[in-house]
Amino acid sequence: MMPVFTTWSQAAWAALDILLVALLIYQVLVMIRGTRAAPMLAGLIVVGVTFYLARMGELTTLNYVVSRVLPYLVFALIVVFQSEIRHVLADIVLAANLFSQHQTGALIVIEREIGLRTHIESGVPLDARLSYDLLATIFRPSAPLHDGAVIVQKDRIAAAACFLPLSMNPLLSTQLGTRHRAGIGITEETDAIAVIVSEETGAISLAIGGQIERDLTVDQLRERLGSELRRYMAPVTLPTPISGNGYESDVALDSRAAAPQNPEPGAGSEPRT
Repeated sequence: MMPVFTTWSQAAWAALDILLVALLIYQVLVMIRGTRAAPMLAGLIVVGVTFYLARMGELTTLNYVVSRVLPYLVFALIVVFQSEIRHVLADIVLAANLFSQHQTGALIVIEREIGLRTHIESGVPLDARLSYDLLATIFRPSAPLHDGAVIVQKDRIAAAACFLPLSMNPLLSTQLGTRHRAGIGITEETDAIAVIVSEETGAISLAIGGQIERDLTVDQLRERLGSELRRYMAPVTLPTPISGNGYESDVALDSRAAAPQNPEPGAGSEPRT
């Protein structure tokens, strides 16, 4: 029999209880949307419903099996989330390595707790699954979206060619250009992380909280990203980044497409500053 509310106070608390549960379920669904955890959660719900029916119908054998399987499915869901995070971090680090080796300017902003919707709307919406190949394509110098910033939300690229606020900090080095000042500027206003690769020198920088760490190695970038994102995500171990030779085939394709048939020795190189 359904309980009868005797006072308005009890009814209000019950309504608040239902509202908070609905909000919790909604946030979980938003968090896993577009990830491999979504079908797993659906399977978990099916198991939960089966468990409930088993208890209600006094199905002893089914009840025993489901009660043993359910805890392991929860752990499996956690493992899937870790795999998603590992994929995102690895692709960003490997893309930064590629850009650094070939002096391709890039600015990748990772959203954390504070939303970046205003800045996302300033660019070209993508809502595409983040991958190394997609980052390499976006920041290709001849690509129409290579100017501006890429904004990452969880495991997806929300938008590219985004405009960011420039830092007006007078203490910043005069050697820092627009790309670096934009990366610092967005971290001054939000808790986002900005990965910056210099087009002039290929140096990798990381901006957090309005501060910039310059001339990072690929290993240092991987460690710093893992350390910062651990506050919001489960800790993971990233794979060792591929050496420069791993990207040789990609760059060779670009070179053959853009270079003349008989280039002079050293014509494709640019002086480092």
